[in-house]
Amino acid sequence: QVQLVESGGGLVQPGGSLRLSCKGRGRNLGAFAVSWFRQVPGKEREGVSCISTSGAITFYEDSVKGRFTTSRDNEIRVAYLQMSGLKPEDTGTYYCAADSGGCGSTWSDATRSSYRAWGEGTQVTVSA
Repeated sequence: QVQLVESGGGLVQPGGSLRLSCKGRGRNLGAFAVSWFRQVPGKEREGVSCISTSGAITFYEDSVKGRFTTSRDNEIRVAYLQMSGLKPEDTGTYYCAADSGGCGSTWSDATRSSYRAWGEGTQVTVSA
C-alpha cells in the first residue's frame, strides 16, 4: 500500500507559477504511474497529467499542454507538477493518484479501479 501527500499549493497571480509535490510513503512510489487531477466544487474530478513509472512517458489534458510539466524522482519517491502561465480557470484542489496499471489511454478517468491511492489534495488559487 502507498500513501500520498501533496504539497505546494497556494495563491498565485495569473501568469504565475507553482510546483506541486506528491510524496509517496509506504510501498515504493516507483511501482506506480502517477496522475494529477483537479476538482472544483460541483464538478467532476478532471485529469491533468499522468507520468509513467520510469518517467519516460507523459500525458496532459489539452488545456494545460505547454504550460504544465509532470516529472518524478523515484529515488526520493516524489512526483511533481510544475505549473506555469497559470490562469484563473486552473483554480481548484489538486490531487495526485497512484496507478498500478500505468497511464494508458484512460488515465484521465478518476473512477478506474487501477488507481490504488489518492492524496488529500492541495488548493491552488489563481487570482489577481
